[in-house]
Amino acid sequence: MIISASRRTDIPAFYAQWFINRIKDGYCTVPIPFNSKQISTISLKPEDVEVIAFWTRYPQPLIPYLDELDRRGLHYYFQYTILGYPKQIDPASPDLEKAITTFKSLVEKIGKEKVIWRYDPIVFSSITDAIYHQEKYKYIAEALKGYTLRSVISLADEYYKTRKRMLALEKMDVKIMQPQITDEWFCTCMQNLSDIAMANNMEPQSCAEVLDLSSFGIQAGKCIDDEYIQRLFKINLNLKKDPNQRAMCGCVVSKDIGMYDSCLFECPYCYATKSFDLAHENHKKHDPKSPSLLGW
Repeated sequence: MIISASRRTDIPAFYAQWFINRIKDGYCTVPIPFNSKQISTISLKPEDVEVIAFWTRYPQPLIPYLDELDRRGLHYYFQYTILGYPKQIDPASPDLEKAITTFKSLVEKIGKEKVIWRYDPIVFSSITDAIYHQEKYKYIAEALKGYTLRSVISLADEYYKTRKRMLALEKMDVKIMQPQITDEWFCTCMQNLSDIAMANNMEPQSCAEVLDLSSFGIQAGKCIDDEYIQRLFKINLNLKKDPNQRAMCGCVVSKDIGMYDSCLFECPYCYATKSFDLAHENHKKHDPKSPSLLGW
């Protein structure tokens, strides 16, 4: 079994103590999304968990607990997002330099093979246009050269939960731009990002991307990647594509232990949070000793 921790919230940043408590107790409970009365009990025992995939913008709170995972023989890797967006778009994300420094510290502890850099999702706007992304991506890629082997490059998708928030950005004079695969500026940008990644010894991949970016050297990737896991941890897996993910998602089956509306980073493009106020209210219900992320 592969544990996803988590597509629904940033467990390393906000729930590290809860997570390690769950590891020590050997299980957690997770309400079924959209049916909170139905509860799943998920084993976190080493004999039941083949690998843990962490998703985060700031893993520092979890880093002190990684030795405990190692002692228990648990395998894990990180999907680490660093974008460096202006505060109008990412009001609560970690400072760019702080994020880069933490990325390097994590790699120095566990190895570059276990930390994947996500420049994702890419939001094209009047303050983050193609030139902005090329310059920002180049800066981060050069800072992370030698610290990772893969970079995920994908575009922001529109969801029902995010539509109003993205439109609200226009009140702050941030006009959202929707690129087409035929737009010359977009093609140039994607090719340049791909070239920058490879120049810094990173394999560029996309994530659940509707547009085909392969002509730019950006191949469709998998965040829960059975081939990557087999190569990295020497684990033989026989897992199918996860039917509960988006149609373009290539991830294999995993168990997610997070809960929606519990992340505090307030990213306007985030599909996992329908209300920032609700996320903060839910966070107040969090008890690190509970078997469940929110409440009991």
